[in-house]
Amino acid sequence: MIKVSVFYPNEEGKKFDMDYYCNSHLPMVQEKLGAALKGGAVEQGLSGVEPGSPAIYIAMGHLLFDSVEAFQSAFGPHAEAIMADIPNYTDIQPTFQISEVKM
Repeated sequence: MIKVSVFYPNEEGKKFDMDYYCNSHLPMVQEKLGAALKGGAVEQGLSGVEPGSPAIYIAMGHLLFDSVEAFQSAFGPHAEAIMADIPNYTDIQPTFQISEVKM
């Protein structure tokens, strides 16, 4: 199992519309990725480790797939449409990571 994570750094003066992300963007992503998408999660950053410190990431999205190949096959044909929707909910440049789930 692999996890594709999208990290949105918590940058001062930047916007992130969690309502749009959860209720419009992700349903569109789910529809486009179809059965290849095995699950996912959304996290909203609350704080850093030190009391009162800001969260490093304002939001994180995680998508689960059986393999890197399954992700690439599902995402590739829809990459342009999915990426084009990002400005509708944020002006933050996201960071992406593909990880192997060990536990």
